[in-house]
Amino acid sequence: MSTEPDIPASQRAAKTGPAVIGAYLKTLGAGPGVYRMLDAEARVLYVGKAKNLKARVSSYARSGPHSPRIARMIADTASMMFLSTRTETEALLLEQNLIKQLKPRYNVLLRDDKSFPNILVSHEHGYPQIKLHRGAKSERGDYYGPFAGAGAVRRVLNQLQKAFLLRNCSDSTFESRTRPCLLHQIRRCSAPCVGLISQEDYMESVKDAERYLTGKSTAVQAQLATEMQAASDAMEFERAAALRDRIRALTLVQTNQGINPAGVTEADVVALHRDGGQACVQVFFIRANQNWGNRDFYPRLNGEEDASEIMQAFLGQFYQSHEPPRLILTNTGLDDPQLMAEALSEKLGRKVEIAVPQRGEKAELVGHAAQNARESLARKMSESATQARLLDGLAEAFGLEAPPRRIEVYDNSHIMGTNAIGAMIVAGPEGFEKSQYRKFNIKDETLTPGDDFGMMKEVLTRRFQRLLKEDPNRESAAWPDLLLIDGGQGQVSAVHEVMAELGVEDIAMIGVAKGVDRDLGKEEFHRHGTRPMALRRGDPVLYFVQRLRDEAHRFAIGTHRAKRAKAVMANPLDEVPGVGAARKRALLAHFGSAKAVSGAALADLKAVDGISEAMAEKIYAHFHAG
Repeated sequence: MSTEPDIPASQRAAKTGPAVIGAYLKTLGAGPGVYRMLDAEARVLYVGKAKNLKARVSSYARSGPHSPRIARMIADTASMMFLSTRTETEALLLEQNLIKQLKPRYNVLLRDDKSFPNILVSHEHGYPQIKLHRGAKSERGDYYGPFAGAGAVRRVLNQLQKAFLLRNCSDSTFESRTRPCLLHQIRRCSAPCVGLISQEDYMESVKDAERYLTGKSTAVQAQLATEMQAASDAMEFERAAALRDRIRALTLVQTNQGINPAGVTEADVVALHRDGGQACVQVFFIRANQNWGNRDFYPRLNGEEDASEIMQAFLGQFYQSHEPPRLILTNTGLDDPQLMAEALSEKLGRKVEIAVPQRGEKAELVGHAAQNARESLARKMSESATQARLLDGLAEAFGLEAPPRRIEVYDNSHIMGTNAIGAMIVAGPEGFEKSQYRKFNIKDETLTPGDDFGMMKEVLTRRFQRLLKEDPNRESAAWPDLLLIDGGQGQVSAVHEVMAELGVEDIAMIGVAKGVDRDLGKEEFHRHGTRPMALRRGDPVLYFVQRLRDEAHRFAIGTHRAKRAKAVMANPLDEVPGVGAARKRALLAHFGSAKAVSGAALADLKAVDGISEAMAEKIYAHFHAG
């Protein structure tokens, strides 16, 4: 429960520091819990957990000694909040949840926490599909992962196709095939869609693939070799040749996997490297004795944390949204490794071990990850220095008050006004911030098709109306310092009109337009109330702006194409509530097409196997509403 001492609000507002913190001690018990330190404006400065809340808070109430970071944090603290928990493990889990949600200034923060892809062997169909899956594990089937990225998944899927001939087409494509596809012609699929393999034999291939994904590839090869010999003895030479090709594919896979560990079945290898107040954490994913890729992270630091504090914070936040493996190997200890292992074991439902290996294959894995962390951080620091010089040059070239910390670049994409979208990309001192990219489906139906000015006005209006609603005092880092608009004076005037109506005219804005002969390198730059200008050819700032504009253009076109493809492939049955994959297959098998379903009589819908009377009425009502 939250507790606060009975201190008058005016007195609390006027005070900060150890005296304010000390006033809470008389209300605190000696049990575990989580505490939050807040500044005079009630913004969360720090979230921490404690085995003994009273003892931990009393350490802040004393005059010292404290590190400079902790001393600043105490000096800024105007109030505190507390939440008691039953156990210290529960406190640790709650602490990491709050850190991730609130992003306090003085905590170590994991900034890039995207989901990782998995391989899914879907069991929604009689002939299971194998595919890349990202996000919540809501579909029925077996999941294998995580992989560091989609590229690693595609490489493994390619191996599985060669060795096991499993389908990767969608269920709707599977149902509509009348002859084998190209993948069958190049020996990547056994063509179950047209009955070239029995369901029993196909399911055996699925089981073999799943054994491979759990690290039992040698057992799979031995079984295939036995089957090949039996086929050869029975003079089924075509089957024997097909089995031989699958064995060769598996052998080639193993030959190319020399970097895979022999003695580590399942582990995450986590290595930290620090330099110049910055840090890189490298994570390698080992599953089924195979290296399934790596990802680097750059947590936000205050510059005074020790390695064990950074590693503890990283693991706590990283495994909030990712399933931990049974073994985590690190190159540095944690503040409380036993507590972290208990918390992760509770999350996984089985024992999780955290180790700092000193010798052998595990130590080599950690050393390799540490080397990658060191090299990645060196590249990151070099790129950051270059980025800082470009931002300085941008400010000088366009007369900005200071180098921009957040640049937002806007572009539109459409074909004759159809499937129109607006796109926003973000760049700053760390380069492109892809987690901040946004797309806007153009909603204004009164716009003339192809009205780029109107589209840009809608996008900017929606963007800044939301910003004003969420942060009217403009205190967050979500507010840009500079807007780059893909367009000339007309676009700049349209955007300026929007910004004036919203009362945010103080944000610098530049329109980027091609020159009269539309030659790359002769861009003209437009600003409200000034004459167009240009930068000399070869100017690094010119290349920088071109790169920003081109990235916005790439994102806009990619988003537009995805929307257009979705519209082309849309099935009217997808919009009917309660019609899932099985019912959709039954309807398509009975009527032949979605169009025929939409025009079917109620009695005909009721006659479909698997469609109840209530569902038939719902489908009929959906297509005949109004």
